Amino acid sequence: MTLKEYLESKNSSSSFTATQSDVGGNITFSNSGKRGTVKEFTLGLDSFITIIKDIKSNINSFRAHKNYIEKEWRDLGSEFYSDGPANAMSTVQTKPLFTTISKIIAWANSPKLENIDTDQYMEIEDGPLENAFDKLNKLAQLYLPKEESANSTTQQENVAYKDKSIREFAKYIFTYFFGNDWHEILDSTKQNASVINGVNFISHDFDIFKRLIGEFSSLQTKESLTSSNTIRYFEEPILIESNKFYYFTTQWNGEGDYSLSFSNLKFFFEKKYPEFRIKRKDGIYYLIKLENVPNVKFVIENFLTELEFSGLSYSNKLITRFTASLLTKPFVILTGLSGSGKTKLAQAFVQWICQDESQYRIIPVGADWTNREPLLGYPNALKPEEYVKPDSGVLDLIIQANNQPELPHFLILDEMNLSHVERYFADFLSVMESKEEIPLYAEGTVDNGVPSKLKVPSNLFIIGTVNIDETTNMFSPKVLDRANTIEFRVTQDEMKNFLSNIRDINMDALTGKGAGMAKNFLEMTASREFATADITEINAALVQFFGELKKTGAEFGYRSATEILRLIHQLTVLDNTLTTNQKIDIAVMQKLLPKLHGSRRKLCPVLETLGSFCITGDFKIIKDVFEKADFDLNGANVLYPLSLEKITRMYRGAIDNGFASFAEA
Repeated sequence: MTLKEYLESKNSSSSFTATQSDVGGNITFSNSGKRGTVKEFTLGLDSFITIIKDIKSNINSFRAHKNYIEKEWRDLGSEFYSDGPANAMSTVQTKPLFTTISKIIAWANSPKLENIDTDQYMEIEDGPLENAFDKLNKLAQLYLPKEESANSTTQQENVAYKDKSIREFAKYIFTYFFGNDWHEILDSTKQNASVINGVNFISHDFDIFKRLIGEFSSLQTKESLTSSNTIRYFEEPILIESNKFYYFTTQWNGEGDYSLSFSNLKFFFEKKYPEFRIKRKDGIYYLIKLENVPNVKFVIENFLTELEFSGLSYSNKLITRFTASLLTKPFVILTGLSGSGKTKLAQAFVQWICQDESQYRIIPVGADWTNREPLLGYPNALKPEEYVKPDSGVLDLIIQANNQPELPHFLILDEMNLSHVERYFADFLSVMESKEEIPLYAEGTVDNGVPSKLKVPSNLFIIGTVNIDETTNMFSPKVLDRANTIEFRVTQDEMKNFLSNIRDINMDALTGKGAGMAKNFLEMTASREFATADITEINAALVQFFGELKKTGAEFGYRSATEILRLIHQLTVLDNTLTTNQKIDIAVMQKLLPKLHGSRRKLCPVLETLGSFCITGDFKIIKDVFEKADFDLNGANVLYPLSLEKITRMYRGAIDNGFASFAEA
């Protein structure tokens, strides 16, 4: 019996289900659901192999704990499991992990261990552990990529070639994909008469690559191929036939917007061969062959576990809100106290779900950004045939996202409001709704791999971080209406826990760990389902808030209403323990309140009414809530604690300062 079959056969008799995926060999297991909801977790076969090895290596410590006792197994896992995700999982999902390990050992030693209660007992002896280790290793071999490399930079990549020299790298790339038969290139080149050192030759342009190959009528030397102290072509010919000698150019540049540039090399070959990636890191150029990444179900608990292991700490509810917002619409704004972890959360998520660093850019917004050029570049007025790409790499990111629709791509705009968003981001705001293309230049005038019109694809996610002080600019309703806005606050308890458990942050521990879930993540974003459970209650609450917001000109339109219902649906998918009121509370906080701002006279009456919507019982909203410092915002009479706490702060701010806004310093 295979492991997959065995696990499935045990699911009916176990409180903790486990399944093996058809692709990749990952094992997904669940908790019992006794605390309210069934949650799933995923580890690879390599993690379980390491666990079995660790138990065997420390068998004297484990042997005395064959019967499950939660504290003992939590401590054992924390001390001895060397696999990072497994170590973290052992401390938060101790029992589900225990029973899954026990099932694997029982499977490897069936029928001998067929009748043991794997939920309560684990066979820990040298022989059974050895059998489990051997069988798992053999099983894992079935899921190895066909072209395994010892030099893989991540679990999802194989390095086929690397070089410090861009010219040597470029020559290798062309040779790798076209072989020694250069006729496929030569047959499709544009030929130009040229001269070097008084010798006439023919220069061959291939696609976007100018002067790629030089054709001479005689054998050349290093000296004859050198001008202005620079060798223009490699000394050794790539092809000799019919008294014609062909030489490959050396004029490659790793930086800048040139025909023979790294960016053009990357653009051309990744588009032509999507199973490969070309990247540059720490001055080294890599040709990477992608491994098959399994399509694993997106499970937010896995991200939470690996966040904890990396040294980052966020509340489960905040992570759920952030993820649900991305799934609802690919534009999220993170605002709040400086240093509260906004950028770190965005960075952590994209590193976790992306299989390659080329899938994201973290761009600090400049105070001098007055137009779209820092993001999209501009046509060269002096050379109409050229388009100047921005140094930020954003244009290349968007082009790549269009060419790789199966992979998510992320643009993180750090301190997004350091300049007026509407000035540099207007094109993006427009096409978010129209789904039209951004025009870059007049069609037919540019020939360097940049399209005349740019589509912002659905697999491109934009995350903006916002700090509020005297150096920043406020958002317009146009921006806020198109985003989910999440406020970061640090509670006293959170600060206390942080100070008592300060740890080094290891962002590398997150890299690529969730890449197998990327496909399912994109599938979830494509969902157009609306909230259905308790829809009457939800609609009544929205209509109530609409009527009051209308009084201050901050009412919402059909688009926002639609996105609220989709947000509530995604929240339900991610965490079915959330109550209807909790989901309404999140929606109000993220989609309705951010548009509120104004004077004391204008805002306070509206805030009073909105606050009254958030509580039940006989309370006077001003006297009993707003003016009472010790009012319990999480009490049983509070329907929407997140929203009420924010409304209270805004009301007090309006009273103290004569003006209030959702965004606070």
